[in-house]
Amino acid sequence: MIKVMISGINGAMGRNVLEVINEDKDTTYVCGFDKDENKEENIYNNFDNINEDIDVVIDFSHFSVVNDLISFCKKKNIPLVCATTGLDEEILNNLHDASKDIPIFQTGNFSYGINVLEKLVETAAKLLGDFDAEVIEKHHNKKVDAPSGTAYMLAEKIKENSPKELEYKFSRYGKDAKREEKDITIHAVRGGSIVGTHEVLFAGADQVIEIKHSAYSKKVFAYGAVKAAKFLVTKKNGYYNMKDM
Repeated sequence: MIKVMISGINGAMGRNVLEVINEDKDTTYVCGFDKDENKEENIYNNFDNINEDIDVVIDFSHFSVVNDLISFCKKKNIPLVCATTGLDEEILNNLHDASKDIPIFQTGNFSYGINVLEKLVETAAKLLGDFDAEVIEKHHNKKVDAPSGTAYMLAEKIKENSPKELEYKFSRYGKDAKREEKDITIHAVRGGSIVGTHEVLFAGADQVIEIKHSAYSKKVFAYGAVKAAKFLVTKKNGYYNMKDM
């Protein structure tokens, strides 16, 4: 049985991960981390107080916590599945450095469907170099970071595979907001309880191609993260993502 710690367990995604773990015959919950301690549920608010026997950590917390979590995992020699979004360059570099000492699994989105979408976008970018590319992401009104990590991931695929040189632009506004040929424009929509929708639009002369993925439950990401945890405990030190799994 794989013993799992959940970082960010009191959040919506943390609770979804706990539910999936409780349904899974190969995993068991041993403890959690969040800002509010709860001894009855074995939830800590200080990494120094955690002494449970842990095989892997699944993290759906806040980007401000991730560096401390990395230090904890390195100290305890515990593999880390990092599913938190809004990570800056410093945190990503820290994750890459930590992967020399422990197995790390990190991706912008843990949905299998999104990763198929990424592959389709990669192919389209190679074939549609003369089309304008736009990325539109939609999420619930409580999401704190924008654009989403997945939107960046998709935009990066376009940038890497397009035959022309491209640069990011974030929406547009004003009287001098004409689209430039080198733009990949990323738009962030926030409202209601939208779980997550990502759309890539390739617009050419007299034709448009749209590639879209919509998640109707946060559980799709929890399933992916638990699957990643089961994958990671069998691996050597290194940096892994959905393509490896």
